[in-house]
Amino acid sequence: MKHIVFIIASCLLCMFTSCQKELMPIKVTANDYQTAINKLTKTMVYDIFSPPVASRIYAYPNVAAYEIMSQKNENYTSLHSQITSLEAIPKATSKDVNLDVAAMIAYMEVGKKLVFTQDLLNAYQDSMAVVWKEINAKEFEASKSYGMQVASHIQNWIDKDNYKETRTMPKFTVDSDTASRWQPTPPSYMDGIEPHWMKIRTLVLANASQFKPKTHPVFSLAEDSDFYKELEEVYQVTTKIQETGDEAEEVKIAQFWDCNPYVAVSTGHLMTATKKITPGAHWIGITNIACAKKNYNLDDTIYANTLASITIFDAFISCWDEKYRSNLIRPETLINQHLDVHWKPLLQTPPFPEYTSGHSVVSGSAATVLTHIFGDNFSYTDDTELEYGLPSRDFTSFNQAAQEAAISRLYGGIHYRAAIDNGLAQGIHIGQFVLKTINLK
Repeated sequence: MKHIVFIIASCLLCMFTSCQKELMPIKVTANDYQTAINKLTKTMVYDIFSPPVASRIYAYPNVAAYEIMSQKNENYTSLHSQITSLEAIPKATSKDVNLDVAAMIAYMEVGKKLVFTQDLLNAYQDSMAVVWKEINAKEFEASKSYGMQVASHIQNWIDKDNYKETRTMPKFTVDSDTASRWQPTPPSYMDGIEPHWMKIRTLVLANASQFKPKTHPVFSLAEDSDFYKELEEVYQVTTKIQETGDEAEEVKIAQFWDCNPYVAVSTGHLMTATKKITPGAHWIGITNIACAKKNYNLDDTIYANTLASITIFDAFISCWDEKYRSNLIRPETLINQHLDVHWKPLLQTPPFPEYTSGHSVVSGSAATVLTHIFGDNFSYTDDTELEYGLPSRDFTSFNQAAQEAAISRLYGGIHYRAAIDNGLAQGIHIGQFVLKTINLK
């Protein structure tokens, strides 16, 4: 009899333990979210998205995750009345929904809709699902259902941002009869990318031209003109750097901030692409380095990435608006035509007009909002480029990094001084406007 009682008690204990295990809440960490961001970045590198398009792919999944997260954290305010056309997401109706899991699901589901290759995100989502189901299957299923509901809501909003319409707009027409106008550059002589990006719906800016930068020096090849002096500066600075050799600090700076997903390498008659992250991806990487250093939890990590990616998204729209308005010729073309037919820039010239510098605009805007989040004089080691074969660099502040990113374009031989200085100012104005206009925390 005692033996039977013992068996029954053991069975009841097992059932009780099993129930306890099933009812454990699923824990989602900041590292889980950063891993999802990393998978999205790797996918964009593989798919070779342009810098403006990549900024769009970063922004929308973060908005989806943020809107879910802000429901449970009173320290954060919904974006639906603060960014363009975003309607409030549906609220979770089931008590079984874990909003952290739902935010992760929404992030990955929205991300997958914006890329071509979904393998990395699918594999990561599947691996997380196995773990989450083991912890609490009921909670996981309810959370997944709600996360996908929010993702669908966000996708409907995304579909109205004019991106699809710009896919069928005419290619950029090169005006080769006007000396100041941009022309395709070697080695691949690609068409100008995203000439209609200024038509994409902004998130915070009133319109693409709200922060139109100061006009660049008037185009002139007269040796005493301001424009010619800037052209000559590019030639002289880069020639001196290249004479110094690959160990020159300017070379290291230029290479570290290259972030050109269109680098083409010619081997005989074969041309291949060297895949790299975009400028926006580099600053998203910096955002997560700072989150890790500050030991940010999941909610704070979502917040930092959302604010940074929204700002970078609008910065690209503003920059591209100016690029195709001014339509300025690149230094490489003019130097080869008028100064030195054999000269090559240290970095490969990207396929779009020169003014303003995209790196400068994006870096200025990102550094401004990151300084707001993490504080000034925030020192960190940037190892974003390690997996692309470049050593890490140390910075004492985000603004120092932005200034280095901007001047790297002169060292690389792909931008004039005005594009760098005025672009940095343009980006700072955008970052300041974002901080003044929306209140997330």
